[in-house]
Amino acid sequence: MKRFYFIGLLFFLVLGGMHAQRVVQGYVLTLDDFTVSNIEIRAKNSGAAVQSDSAGHFVIVTEERDVLTFSGKVFDRERVRINRRTPDTLEVNIKFKNTPENRQLAVGYGYMNERDITFAASQIDHKREDFCMYSDVFELIKGRFPGVQVLSGGREPEVIIRGMSSVVTSNCALYVVDGVVVNSIGHISPCQISKISVLRDSSASIYGSRGANGVVLIETKRAH
Repeated sequence: MKRFYFIGLLFFLVLGGMHAQRVVQGYVLTLDDFTVSNIEIRAKNSGAAVQSDSAGHFVIVTEERDVLTFSGKVFDRERVRINRRTPDTLEVNIKFKNTPENRQLAVGYGYMNERDITFAASQIDHKREDFCMYSDVFELIKGRFPGVQVLSGGREPEVIIRGMSSVVTSNCALYVVDGVVVNSIGHISPCQISKISVLRDSSASIYGSRGANGVVLIETKRAH
């Protein structure tokens, strides 16, 4: 009788252990905006290990309580604790060690392409700047982001990041202000802006089809 009890208890524990696992997915970013490929992600308790793909996306099996470690040769190691309150989809920002040598290594190891790493590094110095010198947000965008077009003609100028790819649908970028998608940014004074950045190509993929024309990300001083 004791033997059957032991076998039943063992089966219960094994079954319980199986149910304690979960699947966590997400995106690896750096400098808040740019997706990072080939980052190694390890789960301490489940033992699973994966790498982020070309869009910075990853999927990994973890225990109900676990610790994920994100590591890459030119980034500071980042750890994220997993528990019952952790969402199934994460956005994990890892800190890039910004030096000319590391920019070359980031391209060499396939973490980011050369255009993105150059673009990302150029924005580091802009994060805490005072933008009051610009007359409006569109002048700010033209002044800060070479290659980005601002076209007038409608009620409000349109920001074109990826060129005129369609003659039928809008080519205007997606606007995200303080984490919320908005239809207009013309009312925002440059003096209210604490940070502004532009996403293009793979770094805009986290917004799905809405980000197909690129994304303008704005953080206002009210959000801090």
